[in-house]
Amino acid sequence: MNYVLQDKPVVFPTNDGKLIEEHFGNASTQQSNISIAHMVAPPKWGEPHQNPQFDEWTLVSRGRKMIEVDGEEITLNAGQSILIKKGARVRYSNPFDVECEYWSVCLPAFSMDTVNRED
Repeated sequence: MNYVLQDKPVVFPTNDGKLIEEHFGNASTQQSNISIAHMVAPPKWGEPHQNPQFDEWTLVSRGRKMIEVDGEEITLNAGQSILIKKGARVRYSNPFDVECEYWSVCLPAFSMDTVNRED
């Protein structure tokens, strides 16, 4: 078959209210070369800084998302996207009062072993 139809993404359990649905990647399709995930971050959500060993593209479809890259703060609005190159020190958050819906693409695929989150 020359295509893969994904209608059952893997939903990752979280303890911070964030929805993570991986459509393609390590967990959903056992692909280590790419991951594509749909996410919804609740208001006031944030995660620790990280230094990933993968490039990550983010496209915001609704709301706003704050991204700190090597000490610089960038706010993405709906319809905007950004590429964070591997090796950058980055922190993703939604300090705003409305949820943020976005898509993330990682090359190679996202992995807890290569995201390098700080404690």
